[in-house]
Amino acid sequence: MGTPLRRFLFSLALLAAAAVPGAGAAAARLSTSYYSRSCPRVEQIVSDVVAAKQQANPSTAAGTLRLFFHDCFVSGCDASVLVSPLSSDRSPERSAEINLSLPGDAFDAVSRAKTALEAACPGTVSCADILALAARDLVAILGGPRFPVHLGRRDSRRSDARDVEGNLPRTNMSARAMSVLFARKGITPQEMVALAGAHTVGFSHCSEFAHRVYGYKSPDGHDPALNPSFARALQSSCAGYERDPTISIFNDIVTPRDFDELYFKNLPRGLGLLASDAALWEYPPTRVFVQRYADNRTAFFEDFAAAMQKLGNVGVKTGRQGAVRRQCDVLD
Repeated sequence: MGTPLRRFLFSLALLAAAAVPGAGAAAARLSTSYYSRSCPRVEQIVSDVVAAKQQANPSTAAGTLRLFFHDCFVSGCDASVLVSPLSSDRSPERSAEINLSLPGDAFDAVSRAKTALEAACPGTVSCADILALAARDLVAILGGPRFPVHLGRRDSRRSDARDVEGNLPRTNMSARAMSVLFARKGITPQEMVALAGAHTVGFSHCSEFAHRVYGYKSPDGHDPALNPSFARALQSSCAGYERDPTISIFNDIVTPRDFDELYFKNLPRGLGLLASDAALWEYPPTRVFVQRYADNRTAFFEDFAAAMQKLGNVGVKTGRQGAVRRQCDVLD
C-alpha cells in the first residue's frame, strides 16, 4: 500500500476518532434496559407492529433501514427526518431533495408503532428509539442478524432541510469521498462497507443510475464496470423512466428479498447497481472488506450488527437535549 494511501487512511482514522464531539457521553447513557420499568413491553410492541407491516408491505424493511440511516447521518439519530412538511411552516429534512424518495411504508411503520406505544405507555418512548428498534427487527425478519439496541434517545425539537446537504452520500460518490463523509460521523471504512450491505435488500429508482446505462462515453454506451448483459437488461427495463420516475430495479438482483451476503458477491461480477456500489470494489482499501463479506456471511452479519449499533449512537440526544414527541411527524 503506497505512502499517500497510508496517510489518507491514517487521517480517516483520526477523523473518525474525533468525530461527533460529545456523542460518546450521550451514547454511554443509553441502555438496553432503559424502559424496563416505564414501558417493559416496548420491544415486543414494536416487533409485533413492524412484523405485521412487513407482511402486508414487503418493501417496508428496506425502506426503514434507509430511513434510519438518513436520520442518523443528519444531526444524529433523533427522529428529525420523520417530521412531515405538512406539519411545519418551514422545510424539514424530509423535504430535502435526497429525502423525497424515502418510502411511505417506512414512515407508516414507525407511526403505527408510536400509536401502539402511546396507548400502552403515553409520552414515554421516543420516535428515535422506535426507529432504531424497527430497523433492527426488520433486518432480522429478512434473515439478517438480530442485535441488542441501546435505548434512551430523545427526539429533536427541530428539523431543517438545510442540514441535509453534504451529510448524506450520493449514488455517484467515489469510495474515497464516502470514506471521508463516514469518518466525519465516526464510522470507519470497514464499518461503511458493512453498512453498505443493507443494499442486499430494497431497490433503486432508474434515475439514480441512468448515467451508467445511457449515453455513457464508452463503445457500448454504458459504464464498462457493469456486466454487459446486466447493462443491456437495465437499458431495457428503465427505458421509460423519464416518463415514469417510479420505475425501479432491485439492488440485489439475485436474492432481492433476503438479507444475505449476495450484494457483496455481485460487485466483482459487475452486478453492482449504483456507481457508489461499484466504487467499493474498485477502491483497494474497501475492496478487501467487500471480498471478506462475500466469502463469509458470519463475518458480514457480525460486522453489520456492530456497525448498526455504532450508527445508532451517532449524535444521539439524551435528557434535556431533546424531547419525547407525542406524534413522530410533528414537532411538539
